[in-house]
Amino acid sequence: MASKALYWRIFVSPVQAFGRHLPVALLCRSARDFRRLAVLLQEDRRGSCSQGEESSAVQAFGRHLPVALLCRSARDFRRLAVLLQEDRRGSCSQGEESSAVQVPQSVCSKSCPPGFRKVALEGQPVCCFGCVQCLQGEISNQTDSIECMKCSWDQWPDSQKSNCLPKLIEFFSLEEPLGVTLAAISILSSFAPVLILSIFIQHKHTPIIKANNYVLSCLLLALLCLCFLCSLVFIGYPQNEKCLLRQVSFGLVFALCVSCILAKTIMVVLAFMATRPGSSLRKWTRPQVPFVIIFLCFLIQFTVCIIWLSFSPPFAQSNIQTKPGVIILDCNEGSLIAFWTMLGYLFLLATISFIVAFLARRLPDSFNEAQYITFSMLAFLSVWISFIPAYLSAQGKYTVAMEIFAILASSWALVISMFLPKCFIILFRPIMNSREYLMGRNKAHGITE
Repeated sequence: MASKALYWRIFVSPVQAFGRHLPVALLCRSARDFRRLAVLLQEDRRGSCSQGEESSAVQAFGRHLPVALLCRSARDFRRLAVLLQEDRRGSCSQGEESSAVQVPQSVCSKSCPPGFRKVALEGQPVCCFGCVQCLQGEISNQTDSIECMKCSWDQWPDSQKSNCLPKLIEFFSLEEPLGVTLAAISILSSFAPVLILSIFIQHKHTPIIKANNYVLSCLLLALLCLCFLCSLVFIGYPQNEKCLLRQVSFGLVFALCVSCILAKTIMVVLAFMATRPGSSLRKWTRPQVPFVIIFLCFLIQFTVCIIWLSFSPPFAQSNIQTKPGVIILDCNEGSLIAFWTMLGYLFLLATISFIVAFLARRLPDSFNEAQYITFSMLAFLSVWISFIPAYLSAQGKYTVAMEIFAILASSWALVISMFLPKCFIILFRPIMNSREYLMGRNKAHGITE
């Protein structure tokens, strides 16, 4: 065993070392070079920096072999020997290659993270660039992206602008507190005209009911109930059927309602003027006259709505322009001209009623409904004049909420101004609801039956 180890140390190990250094031996040109090779072989025999590895000298020479092939003089080989010695020290202490052979970086800027894109810098090399965040509605999901990608119409970037997420959907729903509140107010408010109508039916033979045209009053109360309920069509998920129905129903019902008030106002004036001796207006006080007035006024509004629905009807739409990152489901009115024409006609009817009632406010007390009509039309016009700037400035579902609020407020203005005083007299001042009381007031104003 000892002889085998001695044989390995004397013969085999030097041969293996020389074989590893054969490329260096082939480059030797003088006796000095061969002496340096002998020293290198002796050091290789002593062992490498760590057991079980090849000699660091040979590894270093292998890394610098392209440099060795370029050597032409003894000075070049001495420089190579110094480089090999430094490389061996670095390999033994750190286990890494010498910094003299590290590859330099090819860029002068840091990588752009997701959500940014690369932008060339003016006057700088190609390897130098800047990072710019993606624009609104765009993402980049890779490092060092050259350009950003747009999200689809129903998606929106996350906060890092690296992924597209589904947009939020917004509409005036019954599931939110504001929608539930307005729907409850609409339903509860519709019972007020019904309650007043029942009072009028029970006391239809009393003088105050007869003096204020019982039939028109009942018709007006029924229409006011519909005015409250038509606001429910504006609440909920927008559909084409709802969009067609909501503005048209609102316009037609309110046109009927204001037409009834205008007819009552005209009949108050005609009834007073017909009491004069020799007056030719008695034929205009027939029961059919107010219904003719209502039909003609309603026919104009009905024609406007038919033209609107025929040429440019409302439809449901997905609005992605008003709020970034949100899809607003609402109704497109189709023709804004038709929409504002419908509202303008209601405004015209209310204005005519207000003017006529204001001029007739000095009539005797038995015909004092003109005073109630004056206040009701003043409140009605105030609500809708205030509605216009609020409607134009609101966005999204709050536009619908503003219109519902205007419908409820104007309907309550008519109920309170026209019928609440009469109900108070009927229920709490019955003495004022007697023929003797009305005749006494008439005689005080010089009016005889």
